[in-house]
Amino acid sequence: MNTTTTEAVPLWRRAAAELLGAGLLVTVMVGSGIAASRLSPGDVGLQLLENSIATALGLTVLILIFQPVSGAHLNPVVTLADRALGARHGGGEIAVYAGAQVVGGI
Repeated sequence: MNTTTTEAVPLWRRAAAELLGAGLLVTVMVGSGIAASRLSPGDVGLQLLENSIATALGLTVLILIFQPVSGAHLNPVVTLADRALGARHGGGEIAVYAGAQVVGGI
């Protein structure tokens, strides 16, 4: 994560971006699964291919949109791993990020 870019953004905006991004990621994943099952009802292999391509494209778009605001972690495990690997975020900031991601995913 590029901390020099995101540190200038207020924490509430970064948390809102993570919440919205996580929610949109869940929507993309569920929607791509439903679409794939309807497009190819008899071919599980093709469904998996369609689902994975749509999810990868959706995730790419979400990362491009939210990376300048919050780093686009979109996943509490990624946030915790970033902290464990030496990111300069405080525990409170990590808790806000992870909380927003969990709520957004629900």
